[in-house]
Amino acid sequence: MNDPVSSQSDHAPCMPVVAPHDLPYLTTDLAGIGGQWKDLPEDFIVEEIPAYEPTGAGEHLFLWIEKKDVSAKDLVHHVARTLRCPPRDIGVAGLKDRRAVTRQYLSVPAKLAANVPQIDTESIHVLRSVQHGNKLKTGHLRGNRFTILIRDVSESALERATAIADRIRTCGFPNYYGPQRFGRDGETLQLGLDLLTGRKKSRDLPGAQRRFLLRLSLSAVQSDLFNRALSQRLTDGLLNTVLRGDIMEVVASGGKFIAEDIAAEQPRYDAGETAVTGPMFGLKMREPAGIPQQREADLLAWSGLGPEHFSKYLNLMTGTRRPYVICPGDLQLSADPEGLRFEFSLPSGVYATTLLREFMKSDKMPLAPEADEGGEDE
Repeated sequence: MNDPVSSQSDHAPCMPVVAPHDLPYLTTDLAGIGGQWKDLPEDFIVEEIPAYEPTGAGEHLFLWIEKKDVSAKDLVHHVARTLRCPPRDIGVAGLKDRRAVTRQYLSVPAKLAANVPQIDTESIHVLRSVQHGNKLKTGHLRGNRFTILIRDVSESALERATAIADRIRTCGFPNYYGPQRFGRDGETLQLGLDLLTGRKKSRDLPGAQRRFLLRLSLSAVQSDLFNRALSQRLTDGLLNTVLRGDIMEVVASGGKFIAEDIAAEQPRYDAGETAVTGPMFGLKMREPAGIPQQREADLLAWSGLGPEHFSKYLNLMTGTRRPYVICPGDLQLSADPEGLRFEFSLPSGVYATTLLREFMKSDKMPLAPEADEGGEDE
C-alpha cells in the first residue's frame, strides 16, 4: 500500500510524520483566512467542561484555577511547593497550554486547605474551592470551551470563515491529531518508532521521564497512523460515508458496534447520533470487518508494524478507536478590531488546532508540543 499522504514506499523505520500542511482539508474548495494565533496569552482562552461538579464534602479539595502564560507542569509544581505536598497528590483532569489563559480544576488533599490562599500569584488565581470525595483523575472531563482570536486575517475573513463554518456545522471536521502530538520535527514520533523497532530500549530513556516519554512516543506512532487512515478516507471521498463493517460509536454513550445495515446506519450518522471510528492500533483494538478492515490492514502492513512490535509494550499499546469526524459545539464567529474571534467547544481529546486549520489554511500553525492546547486529555 502506498503512503496515504506522501505516496512514498518506505516502511516504518523511516516513516515520516505527516506534516500539517500535507493533511487534506475538508474545505479544500473554500479559501482560508490566513492569520496568526497566540500572539498574546489572551488570544487563546480555554475552560474545562468538568465531567462532574464536586459534591461539597470529602477528603479532597477541588480548586478551580485560572492561569495565564503558565505551563501545566509549572502549575502543578507551584501548587505542590506552596502546599508542601508531593506532586503525585495533586489531581489533574487534563493538561492545558502555557501560551493561553486557562481555567481548570485541580484536586489537592482537603487537609491542606489552610494554605490554599498562598497559591495565588500574578499569573495563577484560585477562583473557588469545593470539597469532594475522590481525587481528580486524568480524563475526568467532558471537553473544553475555547475563545480564540486569530490576528492579521485577510480582508474578507468573516465572509470566508462563515462559508467554512456553515460546512463544518453540517459535516463536522476531520479529527486529526495536531502537530503537538509528534514533537518538533517529528522527534517524538521517531522515538516511538525506534522503541517499537528495537533501535532503542526503554532503558535508554532518562529514568525520571521514562514512563512519560514511553507513553508519549508510543502514542505518537498510533496517532500518526490514525491521521494517515483518516486522510485516506477523506481523499477517497468516504469521510462521511458509513461502510459495512465500520465500527461505529454512539455519540451520547460512547458505545461501539459494527455497522451492518447501511440503510439504517447512514441516517443515524447524518443526524449526529453516531460516528465512524478509526484505528489507534494495538493488541486489544477492536477491528472492523469487510472493506474497513482491509483498509486498516493495508495501512498497518505498509507501516511495517504489527503485533510483534506492539507486544513489547503491551500495557501502553492496547489500542482503541477514535472518531474520524467531530462536530464542534456552538461554533460562533465574530469580527474583532484585531482580527476574527472564534468560540466553540470540543470533546476531550480533540485538538482546537485541527478545527482552526480548516479556517486558516496556513503553515503558521503551532508546531511545538506545548502541552495539549486544552484538548488532548486522553
